[in-house]
Amino acid sequence: MKVSIITVTYNAGATIRDTIESVLSQDYPSIEHIIIDGASKDHTAEIVRSYGDRIARFVSEPDRGMYDGMNKGIKLATGDVIAILNADDFYIDSQVVSTIVEQFEQHQVDSVFADLVYVKHDDPEKIVRYYSSASFHPGKFAYGWMPAHPTFVVKRSAFEQYGYFKTDYKIAADYELLIRFLAIHKLSYHYIPQVLVKMRTGGASTANLSSNWILNREIVRGCLENGIQTNMTKVLSKYFVKVFQLVARPA
Repeated sequence: MKVSIITVTYNAGATIRDTIESVLSQDYPSIEHIIIDGASKDHTAEIVRSYGDRIARFVSEPDRGMYDGMNKGIKLATGDVIAILNADDFYIDSQVVSTIVEQFEQHQVDSVFADLVYVKHDDPEKIVRYYSSASFHPGKFAYGWMPAHPTFVVKRSAFEQYGYFKTDYKIAADYELLIRFLAIHKLSYHYIPQVLVKMRTGGASTANLSSNWILNREIVRGCLENGIQTNMTKVLSKYFVKVFQLVARPA
């Protein structure tokens, strides 16, 4: 099984090296790392190019946002399955991709997902929140819950059959896509009960209160567009549970 990992960047010079190194450190041999940069104004492109042909594809050009970049990467991918690893994220160890492939082969599913931890932006060893995907089922979309997207890996054919990220969403196109894949088209999935990804805080969905408001408004929109009845009160109820994620830690 060939695994395509898509990384979208914009002015990610401070963190992109960690992302690349975590992919290069994987012990699984058949990996294609595709990096799509939105014409960064810092030294992101210089860093990526320094890795030469160890990066399967590198594109740096203006785009219409991160989801446009993800779609570009997916359309260039030749792997059997697709993973998205953002420029602030990195794999927790060198066995992550091997574990993902093993779970695909063992369970014969369309997709897998796992847990992640949020870490301090300037101290990746400091965990600030534990995001467990353990209790996810499609009925939870109406309440603002989805599996941790950076751990979600799906067959490439799903995009070809059911479409790509909607680029008119600013923050929650991943949420809308997972609704389509898991709730509407009922792709099969398997939960891997371990942390696979570290995500730095301060990304698009966690930057500030304004980002959170846009995120939740788009979650409601994504649900309603796909026939899932919800409202802002239901979606905001997730924060009562998220409080406990601040103190919970992986076993």
